[in-house]
Amino acid sequence: MVEDALVDDRVFTRRFGTGPDRAVLLHCALAHSKVWTRLAEALSDRLCMVAPDMPGHGRSAAPEPGGDMHDQVAAIALECLGDEGHLIGHSFGATVALRIAIQAPERVKTVTLIEPVLFAAAGQSAPQVLRDYVEASEEFGAAMDREDWVAAARDFIGMWGDGRPWDTLSEREQTMFASLMPFIKETEPALLQDAKGLLREGSLEAISSPVLLVRGRDSEPVIAAIHDTLERRIPAARAVVVDGAGHMVPITHPGPVAHHIRALLDAAGH
Repeated sequence: MVEDALVDDRVFTRRFGTGPDRAVLLHCALAHSKVWTRLAEALSDRLCMVAPDMPGHGRSAAPEPGGDMHDQVAAIALECLGDEGHLIGHSFGATVALRIAIQAPERVKTVTLIEPVLFAAAGQSAPQVLRDYVEASEEFGAAMDREDWVAAARDFIGMWGDGRPWDTLSEREQTMFASLMPFIKETEPALLQDAKGLLREGSLEAISSPVLLVRGRDSEPVIAAIHDTLERRIPAARAVVVDGAGHMVPITHPGPVAHHIRALLDAAGH
């Protein structure tokens, strides 16, 4: 594993693997590039991977003032991707990978979307599931609106964390997660209202690269609804489910996820 800096020394990256093909790994919100270590090790013979820390995460600098977070992460991902490569994204990072597959298809070989939180997509396949998710998130939304970042972080971790109860987290972890809640609030238009237009007519249908959708069997029902929409609309999409896993499936179950990614690479001839 090699550590370096990219994009005007503001973005910290880690590099994994010695394989022949380039890949970009885009982590979830509240995480950092190091969480990819075990999955990357399982793919190290197939891919040469670069994993950036998103702005305000890990060892990267704070987001550019006034800039849109989805735009900033997409720009970083494109910089890391170079002329051509594979995209592997988790949660928020998966929504960025999807955006790049739509906007720069000539640069994308394959796309692996692990639990993409493009909540607006659920409305196209299971509107009631999306309504149930929004209703279940009301307390979280209220805490965000009053900028009670600790309460918001507690609710967020309860739904999207790795299974550890909030009270078992260290004070440092609780403080860090609370400090990143404004990031979550800023991303809501892109994820809930599809502010980036990823679901507009013809956009998903125009994706030309093979796409793998990965989710944990125990994830929130809204994720399955999102996958249903993406699998139906993306021509070369295939969906898989990892038993015993939740939202953090690439971290908790790197072996099965790597197995599915290797199968994707094999099928695509890479």
